[in-house]
This record gives sequence, C-alpha cells and structure tokens, in this order.
Amino acid sequence: MLERLLKPREFCEIVGISYRTFKRWVSEGRVSVVRTPSGRMRVPYSEVERILGGRPEAREVRAVVYARVSSSDQRSDLERQVQYLTQYCSARGYRVVDVLTDIASGLKADRRGLLKLFEYVVSKQVDVVVITYRDRLTRFGFEYLEYFFRQYGVRIEVIYGDEPKDARQELVEDLLSIVTSFAGKLYGLRSHRKKRLVEGFKKLVEEVEKGGGESS
Repeated sequence: MLERLLKPREFCEIVGISYRTFKRWVSEGRVSVVRTPSGRMRVPYSEVERILGGRPEAREVRAVVYARVSSSDQRSDLERQVQYLTQYCSARGYRVVDVLTDIASGLKADRRGLLKLFEYVVSKQVDVVVITYRDRLTRFGFEYLEYFFRQYGVRIEVIYGDEPKDARQELVEDLLSIVTSFAGKLYGLRSHRKKRLVEGFKKLVEEVEKGGGESS
C-alpha cells in the first residue's frame, strides 16, 4: 500500500509547528520530504509517526464551510460550492460545524452568513474556514479578515485561490456599485452629475465588453 503523503501545511498542523519551523527542519535535515513529478514538496506520513513517537495525537479539526453567490439565479452554483466544500472537508477528516451561505455581493458587509461566521470565530468554535475562492468571502480586504481570524486561532483554507477569469458579470456589477457609491459621495445621491457619471461608466463597460473579442 502506498504511503500517505502530506502537504507541508497538513504536516505542520498535525505535528503542531509553524510553517517557518517546518522549513528550518527541512533545511537542517530533521524532516524527510519527497518531491512530486510537478516539483511540489510532500511529507511521508511516517515522518509524523517518527517525530511524535509513533503515536500522533488525533486532534479534531472543526470546520465551517462558507459559500456565496451574488444573485438568486445562481443557486445551482451555490449548491455546487457547498457540495464540493463538504466533500473536501470529509476527505481531510474535518468535522463540519456548520454550512453558511449568502446570496449577496462580496462588497456587502452585513451578510447574514458572514456575520454568523464571525460569531463562530470570536467564540472559538471553529479551527478552519473553507471557501472555494478568496472573493467568495470578500471582494476586497481578504488579508484583513485573514489576520483577524488568525488572532482567534482560525485559518482560512482557500481551495482555488482567485476567482476564474470568466466570472465577469459579478465583477462588473461590483465595480458599478463602487462607482455609484463614490459618485454619490462626490456629487450627491440625486445629482445629475452623479447620474451622468454612472451612465457614462455603464456605456464604457458595454463598449469594452463588445470589443472584448477584437484584437488590439
């Protein structure tokens, strides 16, 4: 039977060390690692048993799954996110404490699911928050949330990283919301200049979208 290979972060979590310590141990030869055909570093599970004296402590990892879409007509995508994330947690042995979802813009701060997630974090009822893309949690300021969660011992596990490039419509809608907000602050909510600016921006986006397939 093939030996299980761990990602460096998984090894650090089981052994109870930081990633910086892990890298030092590797350079000092205290931990044996292998390389995958693509060059990625992996740690044989036998290294865990060796370091912990053959009796690795099973520490339960409590996870909260968070998924988001911007509109109700994307419910099927929301369901796919939830299904994949729960399967991901199961494959890694995480116990899913809750599955939180929102149908709202990533710019909106008072999302019900997001606020519930904050409650789990500050009450220390969760160890890891699992999401598909960084932008599912927040459109801007991901690093601030990551730092905030870390103060409570919670890490954010992002499966895919940044959103795919074909997620255009939601990006356009969020950008339009930003322009509308700033235009209102500059010229007043009912100002004609604000309306002209927003309409001009919409027209510009439409022109860019139409010319998207043209070569420059």
